[in-house]
Amino acid sequence: MDTVRTAVITGAGSGIGKVTAITLVKAGWNVVFVGRRQNLLDEGVAAAGGGERAVALACDVAKSVEVEALFDKVVDRFGRIDMLFNNAGVSFGPYAPDEFPVDQWDQTVAVNLNGAFYCARAAFRVMRHQSPMGGRIINNGSVSAYAPRPGSIAYVATKHAITGLTKSLSLDGRRFDIACGQIDIGNALTDMAEAMTIGVPQANGDIAIEPTIDAQHVADAVLHMANLPLGANVLFMNIMATKMPFVGRG
Repeated sequence: MDTVRTAVITGAGSGIGKVTAITLVKAGWNVVFVGRRQNLLDEGVAAAGGGERAVALACDVAKSVEVEALFDKVVDRFGRIDMLFNNAGVSFGPYAPDEFPVDQWDQTVAVNLNGAFYCARAAFRVMRHQSPMGGRIINNGSVSAYAPRPGSIAYVATKHAITGLTKSLSLDGRRFDIACGQIDIGNALTDMAEAMTIGVPQANGDIAIEPTIDAQHVADAVLHMANLPLGANVLFMNIMATKMPFVGRG
């Protein structure tokens, strides 16, 4: 087997996905940057400076046909897939549950849950049948997989569902040497979390600024999970701003 391992990172055009993809390239991995916007993916590949080890492939993870084609392209290019970071996600709101737009609910489920399943399904297919068999799937769960924020019912519901996806993949992957873990991130400073620095709704109705962490810390944690031998697995990891209002939220 080639000593250079191959990773697929979704949502790699910006934020945590981009930082993680660049980090893995610099750590010596082949990395496929996946997202909807080709120009942003190309910028990430250029920033990684990995030459032929970094590739940008546009794909809408909410469309299963595109996902299957994506993973076939990765195998054609690199021969195998050793890791998937299921990171793509969207969030809308805040809205009260009765005011949450149905189209935004559908879009959140399509990307955060369906997209994660489609990618995991395609990765599992490759990992199960490649030689040597096996690989690793890491799902981005978020601290919202445990505790909700006000007005975020769709995001919270999908992230709770990701926990079930992680557990099922971990169980079903055992006999195929496929390890699955979940990283639950709290207040990493990306475009999605920019509002934290201005003030966001709290459970008691207040608006408050919340502490954040550099997204690089998250990327380093994903790299640690990815570098473990397949006989070891981080099933759940919570990485968060130490002083964020998560423990005891509400």
